[in-house]
Amino acid sequence: MMNVIGKSAWMTPELDGFRDAVRRFVASEVAPHQERWRQQQHVDRELWHKGGEMGILCADIPDQYGGSGGTFAHQAIVFEELGYVGDMAFGIHVHAIVAHYILNQGTEAQKQKYLPRLSSGEMIAAIAMSEPGAGSDLKGIRTTAVAGPEGYRVNGSKTFISNGYMADLIAVVVKTDPDAGAKGVSILLLETKENPGFRVGRILEKVGQKGQDTCELFFDDAHVPLENVLGGIEGKGFAQLMTELPYERTILGVAGVAAIERALALTVEYTRERKAFGQALIDMQNTRFVLAEVKTEATVARIFIDRCVEDTIAGTMDTVRASMAKYWISDLQCKTIDQCVQLFGGYGYMLEYPIAQMYVDARVQRIYGGANEIMKEIVARSL
Repeated sequence: MMNVIGKSAWMTPELDGFRDAVRRFVASEVAPHQERWRQQQHVDRELWHKGGEMGILCADIPDQYGGSGGTFAHQAIVFEELGYVGDMAFGIHVHAIVAHYILNQGTEAQKQKYLPRLSSGEMIAAIAMSEPGAGSDLKGIRTTAVAGPEGYRVNGSKTFISNGYMADLIAVVVKTDPDAGAKGVSILLLETKENPGFRVGRILEKVGQKGQDTCELFFDDAHVPLENVLGGIEGKGFAQLMTELPYERTILGVAGVAAIERALALTVEYTRERKAFGQALIDMQNTRFVLAEVKTEATVARIFIDRCVEDTIAGTMDTVRASMAKYWISDLQCKTIDQCVQLFGGYGYMLEYPIAQMYVDARVQRIYGGANEIMKEIVARSL
């Protein structure tokens, strides 16, 4: 257990058992394969099938739609346990986010068709928002979808799409009415197989998170059935995004706190073993004071994210607090890991040491899910 406060208040005996099972799964099916996945730039499809059998892909989706019927606590445990082994390859976060778009915003037919297949791992999901000229500014997207008798024809491109290489189902943010501003944005559920107008570009060469298949996507009259506009009505996409983004940002906060706790644990262990000038590093005042600061800030972050988890379970988590969690925890994650790298010295810069891998993997947390500058603007509007 790396949780700095011990046991979170939202944990229960049933969740303890679930965590034990997830921890065993992660130890056997995820942790040993990190380097191979970084080399091939994606996880194995078999992992998705095993995750489906384990019930962790859609842990908080109702069982009537093929999910595991748990709460956000179950899904948070999955994200924490992946974080505790340093996994940044298994794109389960994005997959769960798309499932929630369908659960909360989709038609009954869309839920019945796709949620069981996402829960089992038969389908891997991605969400395509960012474009070469539009990142956090979702109103600036240029990908279009024109309706015709046979369905929508989608044209444009997307970039930085996690799970893009392996995705079977992509929630694509498009302009269905280019002249209507935010009211002209829709989300379409695009199936990638046997869709000749859809093409996956190269897997992008990133600074970190190399095991995650982040891609460019291209649409050249790609086909989407008329019934696959999310929620069944055009023009609701921007409102749907604003409604569902807090879930994504809370997930990023959960993963960030797990990374902070792992960095602290690794650094305490290292500084106890490493000797300099005849004594353990942890016996030096500077080391002790740095680690004291890290533990204090990790504790504050843990208490805050636990409250966010509780509020998400209760359905009371709001956009402002989710934005606070996303920006503050990701900032703290990068700061903490940087401090820990310093205490590792030269070894902290070697990728064979987990802390170095954590360093390069963490930086993008402040960018994706909405850049932290955007998060601050959201918080500022609440003043």
